[in-house]
Formats: sequence, structure tokens, C-alpha cells
Amino acid sequence: MAAPGLRLGAERLFEMPAVLERLSRSNSTSQAFAEVLRLPKQQLRKLLYPLQEVERFLAPDRRQDLHLRIFDPSPEDIARADKVFTATEGNRIDYVSSAVRIDHAPDLSRPEVCFIGRSNVGKSSLIKALFSLAPEVEVRVSKKPGHTKKMNFFKVGKHFTVVDMPGYGYRAPEDFVDMVETYLKERRNLKRTFLLVDSVVGIQKTDNIAIEMCEEFALPYVIVLTKIDKSSKGHLLKQVLQIQKFVNTKTQGCFPQLFPVSAVTFSGIHLLRCFIASVTGNLD
Repeated sequence: MAAPGLRLGAERLFEMPAVLERLSRSNSTSQAFAEVLRLPKQQLRKLLYPLQEVERFLAPDRRQDLHLRIFDPSPEDIARADKVFTATEGNRIDYVSSAVRIDHAPDLSRPEVCFIGRSNVGKSSLIKALFSLAPEVEVRVSKKPGHTKKMNFFKVGKHFTVVDMPGYGYRAPEDFVDMVETYLKERRNLKRTFLLVDSVVGIQKTDNIAIEMCEEFALPYVIVLTKIDKSSKGHLLKQVLQIQKFVNTKTQGCFPQLFPVSAVTFSGIHLLRCFIASVTGNLD
């Protein structure tokens, strides 16, 4: 599930001075991430490991209900992943093309991950946050639901491709099912599907359709909880527990650990980058 050699993560926040020294010596991190690591421990944990921040509000006998540390990279691993997502002359991060049908999609051999979710779930905003270290990459974000009508392909250096899929539900393209179903069934280099769920409202009927599609095609997928900045701690904890129970009892192909994120505060963004780098073989 996680890349071999990943070091345990959240507890190493208590070793942060030593971690900072090692990272500065190895030149394995950007100045921006070095500044992140200097945040107070509670603020840093909330930014890097938001699910473990939620754990603090659980009774001890309920903590076993959450899968918190299946993917638990160290700050060093997260720094390595941030490098993968940083645009440089030798690591070009670019929009490639768009397609409405799989036979129009670019023929790319590198590993691929796709993001799918309801209209207005914050999908394009999330992808823009993931690409914040490559500011020249244009990810169009609209205030109107259903803005994305095509499959949009972005290459991350020679490492992997990110695909922004059209949203389902309100204002979805008429040929959404054919477009997405065909892509999910036939894209041979697809390594992981990231299914976005709005943490404010939880899993909706339209989300169940996407989940059933992933399950039917035996696709490995991950549930990402978006907009966690819009929920109170109590409401977020309730949604996390409900969705975790759904994953535990109703799915087979879903990665057991949830990934809560905010494209506004960037909470969980570094961890999600690290997971993407891991499943595409870039942290081996």
C-alpha cells in the first residue's frame, strides 16, 4: 500500500529539530517546506496529518475504528514528494490536452491517477492546490458547478499523469457515464482513482454510483474528503466515522484510510501528494 521504506510519520514531529537539520543537510526539501516544518507541533500536525488531528477528539475505545496509520510517511518522505510536485527546468509540470472520449486521450505510458467527484465537490480546486508548487500550470476553477466537461490531462515531469475528470450530478456532460466508464475500464496505466466526497454533506446517492463503478471494475480507489475547513470539529468527526464505517463494511477495493483535505488551508495536501508519489512508484 505504502511505498517500501516509508518511515513512521506523525510521531516524528517530536523529533522536528533533528528532522530539520537532516533535511537542510541533504537539500531534499524546498525553503517553503522547511518553513512549514517550523510551525508549532499542533499546527504542523493539523496541516500534515489532519486525520490524526481528528483522532484527538475521539474516546480511546473509538480510535480503533479509524485506520490512521496505514499510510504514515515521515516529514522527510513528504519533502521528497513535494519535490516531485515542484516545477523546475528538469521537472516540467504541464497541461497536456483534453478529451471527451478515451480514443481521443493522449497516449501516455507513464503511471496515471484520476480525480472524480460530484459537481461542486471542489475537485478542480484540489488539483490546483496539488499543483501549487507549479504556479504556471493553469487549472481552471469555476464558482459554477459542472464546469469541467472533458477529461483534462496534466503531466508531472517524467513521473506520472494527473487526470481531472468531469463532475457527475448537476450539469454533468450528457455522455458522462460512457466517457468515465470507458476510461476507468480501459485505461491500462491507471494506478489509482481518487473519489472526492464533500465532508460537509457526506456520501450522496450520486457518489454511490461512482463507488459501485469502481467496485464493479475492481479498481483500487481512495476516498478524499474535501472542504474540511467548512466543517466544525464535531461535524467533521461525525462524517469521518460514518464514512470510515461505510468503507470498512461496504467496499472491497477502497483504500482503508481516508484522506481529509482543504484546498483553502492546505491541510492534508502534502500528505495526499506523498500518497500519489507513492502509488505511482516515485518514493521507492
